[in-house]
Amino acid sequence: MRTRLIYVMDPMCSWCWGFAPVVQALAARAQARGVGSDLVVGGLRRERIVMDRAGRERTASYWHAVHDATGQPFNFDAGLPEGLVYDTEPACRALVAARDLDAQASWTLAGLIQRAFYVQGHDVTRAPQLLDLAEQAGLPRTAFADRFDSQAVRDATAADFDWARNLGIAGFPTLLAEHDGQLALLTNGYQPFEALSPLLDRWLEHNVPA
Repeated sequence: MRTRLIYVMDPMCSWCWGFAPVVQALAARAQARGVGSDLVVGGLRRERIVMDRAGRERTASYWHAVHDATGQPFNFDAGLPEGLVYDTEPACRALVAARDLDAQASWTLAGLIQRAFYVQGHDVTRAPQLLDLAEQAGLPRTAFADRFDSQAVRDATAADFDWARNLGIAGFPTLLAEHDGQLALLTNGYQPFEALSPLLDRWLEHNVPA
């Protein structure tokens, strides 16, 4: 049976952007003990509705809260432009397509999507932008495009959403630890590294031989 961390996230979830340095540090600590980490996409929002002014203002307030709590940068001036359709399925599907090609590249792509959206003000719901970012992550453009558009990856993305929902995961970020088929919850929601590092260390001590 596998021993691993499972990071359930959405690249367009602002608290996941805030959590990015924390999960990277935790994954590195687990990797030092021979424990890998896998990405699962949760599907924060799946609706083809253009954000109105009230929605943009509400979302911007979340961004300010994340920035204040975590220090992660946000482009408050250029983010959330007029006409944005806040549908996170394409960005999630891009990570599933990347994972299908190269599991490690999916982590790189996640970071690139987050930075493009929150810092650079790009619309990461659009396929051309996601293709450019996948290429920056080191993935072959044509192979990625084929997978991104495929029904198999659409189905795999929906399967990720269903897996998270069936576990009762309603918020992101969520970090799980799995050993011999048993799942342990490390966090549901943002917590700093200092709070989670002891939890991970205890789990590693109980489940991974030194």
